[in-house]
Amino acid sequence: MELPIRKPTRLKNYNYSSNGYYFITICTHNRKNILCDIVGDGVYDIPKTTLFHCGEIVEKYIQKMNYQYDNVCVDKYVIMPNHIHLILAVENSGTSRAPSPTNNAVSHAISTFKRFVNKEIGQNIFQRSFHDHIIRNEQDYLKIWNYIDTNPLKWEEDCFYIE
Repeated sequence: MELPIRKPTRLKNYNYSSNGYYFITICTHNRKNILCDIVGDGVYDIPKTTLFHCGEIVEKYIQKMNYQYDNVCVDKYVIMPNHIHLILAVENSGTSRAPSPTNNAVSHAISTFKRFVNKEIGQNIFQRSFHDHIIRNEQDYLKIWNYIDTNPLKWEEDCFYIE
């Protein structure tokens, strides 16, 4: 049986180690709701996330990303029941080695993050790849920031929503 050929998910010829902001979405394996629960009815009780054990580990390693790399940090994030949204900032100083397409800071940071989370949990909880969007301007950045901020409020409308 031949496996299907996977389409590349990264923008061709783009250097993912260049300075900038990247919107990242990482889904759990089979989109299982294992990271948190959304509590609150949205009327007077604003919906918010209550992390499960796996979600607490995910949050721990998201926060560690800010100290693990000199040139990558998490600017904003939300942990949802079956996925994570991050805004990653990549900033290479003028003194460091010039970034190259083979030195993919974003993919390296995400794969390292997933490896540490999976190791502590004891199993692979994530889908194989992740979705990225290169944030191109301030308007795009603010739109994504707002989306992340309000994602728990709109959980039941989310494309990843599974009861």
